[in-house]
Amino acid sequence: MEKVLLLTALIATCWATPQDLSGKMFTFPKATNTDHVKLSTPKKLFQDVTACVRLFTDISRDYGIFSLATASRINAFGMFKLGPTSLRMLAQDAAADFLMMSIPLNQWVSICSTWTSETGLTQVWLDGQPSSRRHIHKGTAIAGPPIIILGQEQDTYGGGFDLQQSFVGMISDVHMWDYVLSACEIQRYSKDLNYSPGNVLNWRAMEFEITGNVLKENKQEQCKA
Repeated sequence: MEKVLLLTALIATCWATPQDLSGKMFTFPKATNTDHVKLSTPKKLFQDVTACVRLFTDISRDYGIFSLATASRINAFGMFKLGPTSLRMLAQDAAADFLMMSIPLNQWVSICSTWTSETGLTQVWLDGQPSSRRHIHKGTAIAGPPIIILGQEQDTYGGGFDLQQSFVGMISDVHMWDYVLSACEIQRYSKDLNYSPGNVLNWRAMEFEITGNVLKENKQEQCKA
């Protein structure tokens, strides 16, 4: 019994060790209502949020990009692909839709989103180009232990996944900050220049857990002449 407990503790320690995912990507090879990656952070209070991801996909239907839930707010913060030409931002169970923001298929694209609780304003940046600023929810900070999911959209705290909203493709360079990044810093991220890594989620020191058939692979880069 003691050996079993020791092994369990060692496994838990391994999972809790941050990993440098530089040059890596998560591959989601098929639509499911189970497969996902859970990202961990000890932070439990967010007055403001910036989240950035790079993704590569060939699907044009709805899918979740980034889903953060708390016990009291299932859509505490998130990015959702809505139809062929729109992106939906979520904060504190409210939503704002950004039209005419089409994600190019079969190529890497960067998406960043910001939200601040003081003003309720949210904004999306697609490959470093900003959307208009929209009001989404004002006055309430995100509070409580977050569950952050890649590859699925949460409809319950840590679950409630829908196959028709699952992501298929590759995701890399996930970062999250507890403040709103400047325009210049977001543009540096989009161009993969020397940007400050996330202080909530850092791709270079990430704690994560894979469920199902999601692969951690070397990122496919174009050959340099």
